[in-house]
Amino acid sequence: MSELTFYTHPMSRGRVVRWMLEEVGIPYSVKAMEYGSEMKAKDYLAINPMGKVPAIKHGNIVVTEVAAICAYLADQFPDKKLSPPPQSPARGAYYRWLFFMAGPFEMATSAMAYDWKIDSSNAQAVGCGQVADSINTLEKALSESAYICGDQFTAADILVSSYLWWETMQKNILPNEVFKHYIARTESRPAAKRANELDDELAEKMKPVSI
Repeated sequence: MSELTFYTHPMSRGRVVRWMLEEVGIPYSVKAMEYGSEMKAKDYLAINPMGKVPAIKHGNIVVTEVAAICAYLADQFPDKKLSPPPQSPARGAYYRWLFFMAGPFEMATSAMAYDWKIDSSNAQAVGCGQVADSINTLEKALSESAYICGDQFTAADILVSSYLWWETMQKNILPNEVFKHYIARTESRPAAKRANELDDELAEKMKPVSI
């Protein structure tokens, strides 16, 4: 098995990838990166020229971007059943929601968080369209099945749950019964709990030492 290195910061989107790694259940090493000079250092820029986390290096393969990492790991370890089989009808929904979360949903929630102007004058030109449409679309999908692609938990649920949890916690999205039940169901998974514990421990270790 190729060695896997996980580049992260415990207060970043790396928490999403940590959960995915714990679901996959393979050995991996962690390289905790400080914001600023360490992420912008030459050695790390060779991994990710954006100078941000998360990223993974699996053997000689480097993958960045949360959705891409999750999709890659699901495909590399099909025995974990974290994605529908390639020929399954659910594969289309799986791709749809991975890219929906990385695209329209994140743009819509960022617009809410930072008061970006998206209205009828520009909605057709931006990736999320009207902000409310992205939120309502996700709520409707989650009201129809246990998980985002149906009855099977997939890597797409890791993105959906993680992003929903963050945005409701930040009060960018008002909690509703659909979102609350879905988050409770997914975040109760052993791998999710284990990932949070590991990142919380790492965050404590990375705190500046008071003198």
